[in-house]
Amino acid sequence: MPHFTASEKSAEVIASGEKIELDRTLTVLLVGVGGQGTILAGSLLAMAAADAGLDVKVSEIHGMSQRGGSVSTVVRMGSKVESMVADPGCADVIVAFESVEALRAQDYLREGGKMFVNDEVIVPVSVAIGNFEMPEDIEVKLDELGAVRIPAGQIAREVGSPRSTNVVLVGALSTALPFSAEDWEDAISRRVPPKTVEANLKAFRQGRAAAEA
Repeated sequence: MPHFTASEKSAEVIASGEKIELDRTLTVLLVGVGGQGTILAGSLLAMAAADAGLDVKVSEIHGMSQRGGSVSTVVRMGSKVESMVADPGCADVIVAFESVEALRAQDYLREGGKMFVNDEVIVPVSVAIGNFEMPEDIEVKLDELGAVRIPAGQIAREVGSPRSTNVVLVGALSTALPFSAEDWEDAISRRVPPKTVEANLKAFRQGRAAAEA
């Protein structure tokens, strides 16, 4: 059974179906607004981690998701996950489905962590109702954070599946974790409706390629 340290986790990939051990619990934070599919993305991540033999816990905060409010999903994985507490500086990876939510979540990124961002701006409910001001120079700020900006919506449309933006971002996320592409694709095939499997696999592969470019 391979053993990975935190620094090795994205540098080496296990073979399909192989079990792994991690030297500490890893935390992935997915943030977006209601209706963007963060919950499905978290489910796919949890499946891939569980298939690799890891203990996995998932916590979801829906907020005003029915009205486009902020939504976040925390996925923690390791040999034994003792707590679901997600404090600032704890996230090894952040996947943001929208640029403003990426900036709101930046304090949770661990030093040396990775951030993948859907290169799209949606006016959040908090801005629309006047509780939060729209940030300026969003792209500049994301670049300063070292975020990997992915045109996920465009990619999803190009593969003929506009609703698969979330799976495009899962493809990007897959480059930062030690699970094989085959294991991710197996999770997708088991989790999405049968008639959408091929489109979602295309979305995953293109998202993975975009993150590696």
